[in-house]
Amino acid sequence: MLKSRPDRYGAIAVSIHWLSAVLILALLGSGFRAANAEDAATKAGLLRFHIPVAIIVLLLTALRLVWWWRFDRKPAPVKASPRWQARLARFVHVAFYVFILGMVASGIGMMILSGAAPAVFGTPGAMLPDFTAYPPRGPHGLGALLLVGLLVFHAGAALFHQLVRGDHLLRRMWYGG
Repeated sequence: MLKSRPDRYGAIAVSIHWLSAVLILALLGSGFRAANAEDAATKAGLLRFHIPVAIIVLLLTALRLVWWWRFDRKPAPVKASPRWQARLARFVHVAFYVFILGMVASGIGMMILSGAAPAVFGTPGAMLPDFTAYPPRGPHGLGALLLVGLLVFHAGAALFHQLVRGDHLLRRMWYGG
């Protein structure tokens, strides 16, 4: 089933969710490694991976938003969950969209303001700039840390529902059914 039902997500939403999750983890890993890399060649290599993956995450996020807005409906909140949990879950999901779009915007801002594209994408002799000298770097770094916190909270809540409450929440966000 491609579309969601009242009790579970459809295959398209599940695919976008898990692909986005894996790619966001890869972005966080490559971004933190690039930020801490001492060697310019290593940093540039990491950014050559990081930037296209960020574009894919942006496209997946846009696809997800269009999918929910135009073609599909989200499942109903988990039964027997307090109202505050449903509101908190909605807030967390909206926060993911805000952080993802903010991270992409600040990343694009850094690339444009710093003129780093030639150095990242292989122009011979081009030097990588000091990204900390550009205003979008601060929000980009803070956004990455906040995104890690949001991911930990999101995964922890899913595991709480799965293991403690026993309501099989993870099954809603997987294939089959």
